[in-house]
Amino acid sequence: MPQTIAVIDFGSQYTQIIARRIRECQVYSKLYHHTVTASELKKDGVVGIILSGGPSSVFSKKAPVPDRVLFELGVPVLGICYGIQLMGHLLGGQVAKSDHREYGHGTLTITKAGRLFSKLPKKLRVWNSHGDRLTKLPPGFTAIGTTDNSEYAVIEDAKRGFYGIQFHPEVFHSECGTDVIRNFLVGVCKATQDWTTDDFIKKAVSEIRATVGKSRVLLGLSGGVDSSVAAALIHRAIGKQLTCVFVDNGLLRKGERETVESLYARNFKIDVRVVDASALFLRRLKGITDPEKKRKIIGVTFVEVFEKSIKSIGGADYLAQGTLYPDVIESVAIGNNPAALIKSHHNVGGLPARMKLKLLEPLRELFKDEVRAVGTACGLPKEVVWRQPFPGPGLGVRVVGEITKERLAILRNADHILQEEMMENGWYWKVWQSFAVFLPVKSVGVVGDERNYSYVIGLRIVESIDAMTADWTRLPYDLLQQISSRITNEVRGVSRVVLDISSKPPATIEWE
Repeated sequence: MPQTIAVIDFGSQYTQIIARRIRECQVYSKLYHHTVTASELKKDGVVGIILSGGPSSVFSKKAPVPDRVLFELGVPVLGICYGIQLMGHLLGGQVAKSDHREYGHGTLTITKAGRLFSKLPKKLRVWNSHGDRLTKLPPGFTAIGTTDNSEYAVIEDAKRGFYGIQFHPEVFHSECGTDVIRNFLVGVCKATQDWTTDDFIKKAVSEIRATVGKSRVLLGLSGGVDSSVAAALIHRAIGKQLTCVFVDNGLLRKGERETVESLYARNFKIDVRVVDASALFLRRLKGITDPEKKRKIIGVTFVEVFEKSIKSIGGADYLAQGTLYPDVIESVAIGNNPAALIKSHHNVGGLPARMKLKLLEPLRELFKDEVRAVGTACGLPKEVVWRQPFPGPGLGVRVVGEITKERLAILRNADHILQEEMMENGWYWKVWQSFAVFLPVKSVGVVGDERNYSYVIGLRIVESIDAMTADWTRLPYDLLQQISSRITNEVRGVSRVVLDISSKPPATIEWE
């Protein structure tokens, strides 16, 4: 078993990114709920602990608090954002509410490099997201970094290996953030960098076999990266016990069904069955405009279709899904987990309470880039591994407002043109995601000499690493003009094309 770094989750939307950054440094990490006991951590042989950020204030009566004994385990501890406030609050310092919330980019000035900032610049551009700040150091600590809003932005107790940082080193926006984390792992915790993708595959295959036993597994195959890698892993573990079902829900992209059937017949020796349930989905979605209701209807209907498919394969005990961590963290509700709800996902937030199948989600602790690495290691083809993400609810969450056959047809044709141009101009593989959105508003246009009062198509093209943060892509103007011109000229029912230039945060990548 590799050495383990424990990441204690206090509800930050970035918690899993911390675990991911650790794995990028080839060190094994494991997420723990904030209620984990020190004895459990000791039993797991952790060599270091990271306290995540979170949306709570240490002054709140319901603020999540860790087992205080973890500070007595004799292993290094790093507190991030809410984590530094917890350390200050629990170890004898003082925390106070800031005069104003510090959110977004800021400048960190390092006054003493120590082990945490070894070989790094003295000034760093970092990402902040907090409303409280440390105002008095706990005994044994010294300040080694400041920002405009805090004289205690970085603190250390080098003797015990305790560190606190007010910013988020795990997010892409923080300069040298991964270097700070690596310095903590290797320089402070003395962790061995021996964790690889192959280790994950071996672990996942072993866990799948132990969980499933001799049971049969039904997997909803979409043809995208997530479900394909999940299928490859599960098939490697249990072989013919896996049956994949591809559901035509009426919300697919142009030519999607034909492409998936062809691809899997050519590349996989897996039992794949196609079910046309488009009429059922569209009937249930008729008149629905609320995005959360759409997602839940789609999720429930998916499960029902899968359950009916069981009879054709002679029964199954597990429903496998390609759920990733961004899906989970955005869908989690306040209560059992202190993170705030952003949106539900059909495969984590829309499942009926009495679902007859048990869930199998071997990828739920991974981000997209990690899944792609696993897929490559499993021998999946490039067109599968590097395909852009496509949401489980499909075009159902890219048609803003009510879903109709007319609107779906308009969106399919517009999106097909976008993908053609992105492929032809070499941009498809450079960006994280590129897709069209149907907007339920009309604008005046001119076709020939006639007035054209038709719908608007939005273009969403973003760059990202892990889908937790994203920025809009600066495509060449000539390419944007070509895409717009083709859509307005070739797609009947469209009078205008607009470009979404919102970053995440504050916007999400998908519109619904």
